[in-house]
Amino acid sequence: MDEPAIYNEKTLKLKALRVRRDILEMTAAAGSGHPGGSLSSVEILVTLYNGILKYNPTKPNMEDRDRMIFCKCHITPAIYSILARSGYFDPATLLTFRKLGSDLQGHPSRFHPKGIEMSGGSLGQNLSIAVGVALGLKTQRKPNRVYGLSSEGDLQEGQSWEAIMSAAHYHLDNLILFVDYNKYQIDGYVEKVMGVHPLDKKFEAFNWHTLVVEDGHNFKQLHDAISKALTFKDRPTVIICNTIKGKGISFMENQAGWHGRAPTRDELILALKELDNEEASINSSN
Repeated sequence: MDEPAIYNEKTLKLKALRVRRDILEMTAAAGSGHPGGSLSSVEILVTLYNGILKYNPTKPNMEDRDRMIFCKCHITPAIYSILARSGYFDPATLLTFRKLGSDLQGHPSRFHPKGIEMSGGSLGQNLSIAVGVALGLKTQRKPNRVYGLSSEGDLQEGQSWEAIMSAAHYHLDNLILFVDYNKYQIDGYVEKVMGVHPLDKKFEAFNWHTLVVEDGHNFKQLHDAISKALTFKDRPTVIICNTIKGKGISFMENQAGWHGRAPTRDELILALKELDNEEASINSSN
């Protein structure tokens, strides 16, 4: 597949900055949330929602849409931001995140806001659902694709590997799974908590097409991997994206403590200043 016509790296970088601002502002306003893993997933989501996924925010249930299944469900700041910035609902609503009466719960509900395919929270559970959705579409001979976004935490659950085995058994070439491989979780460094390395060899052993993106924040690398994945037949594909927990904010990067802590007002000011400087750098480039 050729790169989509909408692909423009500078535009995508600016959109990623907007999502990062949303994540910081939402969690700071709520006083809670999960900024670390939200920040590591930004480029994956921006890539998918700008020229890859087939969707229509004015017709969120259209029959021929692709299904985006979030397995990594605690990153609602990133999920809600990308949905709002893609037209599903008013971005002004984002600052109601985790507030009493808001549609924007700490974990996603399929009933609200629009654009959420499946409720979630328990690690590992939604990968099984993604496999079921892909199997249903394939059985009905429908061309829709299913995209999933997982994490190391999901892959520490036995249920995930049952789903991975099933996806290969049923030849689900309409399923592409992204792994936001940021190496940290709430309890610390993943390989010390419950190691999952080497993920590529494990997926290959389970008979998946396996691609590794060395820099999961590089739009060109992400587009190249997706373009290749869309040519594969007969088996599901995993795209393992090496990312950085807390990406984009110097004092949050590779710090497990930011898995589930919101920035204070002073920290928010510092973080937004870093993003402003990055935006100025992007705009001054050719």
